[in-house]
Amino acid sequence: MRIVEILIDVPDRTATEAYAALADFERYPDLADAVNSVAVTRVAEHVTRSAWEVKFRNGLLRWVEEDTFDAAGRTITFRQLEGDVAVFDGSWRCLDAADGARIAFHARIDMGIPSLADALEPIAARTLVDNTVAIVGGLLDGAALHASSVATPDQQAVA
Repeated sequence: MRIVEILIDVPDRTATEAYAALADFERYPDLADAVNSVAVTRVAEHVTRSAWEVKFRNGLLRWVEEDTFDAAGRTITFRQLEGDVAVFDGSWRCLDAADGARIAFHARIDMGIPSLADALEPIAARTLVDNTVAIVGGLLDGAALHASSVATPDQQAVA
């Protein structure tokens, strides 16, 4: 299991504008090279189910997640329901910053292969950081990585 924390600065945008861009999952394939497809189905007023296919190293990762949207709190939470990894859940939170917005992304990822966890999970976490920054950059011009960290549940940030 790896815990990934990413902060992304988005100049000249409000947190509300950043949230609106992030919440529009169906636009991701058109604006972010890392995302091949997203199919969204509405489940309830603020809940969707989305099926994702994203580039992962030399292959693809596929999963279905449940997404909960809180426009007032400018937060999106997600949890994988099925897919190529054992655990993938987390949240996006958009905050106002001095010169624009800041996006805080938090996720837990477990590849589900204990014997290869030490080899695969750091690669998966690094790819998640890279893809997340690329996705936000595609959605919001000028977005740039502020900071990132990767840790296991029982240690401090290591990267």
